[in-house]
Amino acid sequence: MIVDCAIYRDGRRAEGPGDLSDALDEARDDGGAFLWVGLHEPTPEEFDLITSEFGLHPLAVEDALRAHQRPKLEVYDDSLFLVLKPVVYDDRRARVTTGELMVFLGDSFVVTVRHGGGSPLTEVRRRLEQEPEVLRHGPTAVMYAIGDAVVDDYLEVAAELQVDLEELEADVFAPGGGTGADLVGRIYSFKRQVLEFRRATGPLADPVARLAGPGLPFVGADVHPFFRDVGDHLTRANEQVEGLDRLLSDILGAHLAQLGVRQNDDMRKISAWAAMAAVPTMIAGLYGMNFEHMPELRSPWGYPAVLAVIAAACLGLFRFLKRRGWL
Repeated sequence: MIVDCAIYRDGRRAEGPGDLSDALDEARDDGGAFLWVGLHEPTPEEFDLITSEFGLHPLAVEDALRAHQRPKLEVYDDSLFLVLKPVVYDDRRARVTTGELMVFLGDSFVVTVRHGGGSPLTEVRRRLEQEPEVLRHGPTAVMYAIGDAVVDDYLEVAAELQVDLEELEADVFAPGGGTGADLVGRIYSFKRQVLEFRRATGPLADPVARLAGPGLPFVGADVHPFFRDVGDHLTRANEQVEGLDRLLSDILGAHLAQLGVRQNDDMRKISAWAAMAAVPTMIAGLYGMNFEHMPELRSPWGYPAVLAVIAAACLGLFRFLKRRGWL
């Protein structure tokens, strides 16, 4: 469905015809105007009108309708096609969710297609309408503002994930910590979130670099510095995501090492108690062999002496293992 449609003339929103074809013709007739159409999860039937009126390439239209695309930039004869993946941090569930945002950019129009949540389009449109000096740069200013808002959200989400990672790290390295059965599951769940985040930020580096450089149609040299600024922010976001991923791997390795140490300690304790149990078992086994000539059997002190030997041997073995740290 069409969420919003407006003509922008000299950086300001203007009333225009309700028909898309008439609105596009009016924007093209006025050299300083352009049309911005915003859609949310359109059906193929709803998008047919947009495709025919704006002359969009069928491959780009197919990508816009199906979604589930990697961030990319495609150049066609009559338009540019940019795919972004907005990322939102859910405070309640402490999870990262991603959406999908497509931008068609032409000579006098911008068409945005949103799938899922996490889109900053409403706020971007409202902010741009309050900054006519930016909108005067034309459709490219809209693409820049959308990319800038998406990348700024990346930095905020990375900061939220950093806080969660520090809490997870504290749980793993707390005294007596790292024993919870759910810790490994939490670490792997966190790693999957970071991987999903990385799929949004990593592939976007190349499209932003192309937008910041020469040679692309519909992108004037006056907006290249703005896209370079977006590229700088994106580089920071990618570095933070890579740092989160490395630290998560280190935390997982440390947690598994802790489990191995604890298991080794448990095995040493079990072995120590088994060794002490073997002493009375061995001595008692001698008297279970039913030999006839065993002088201790007729001695009145034989039984107390055997018990004393067992107790002394077990006590000595206990003190020895205690000093060695096995108990």
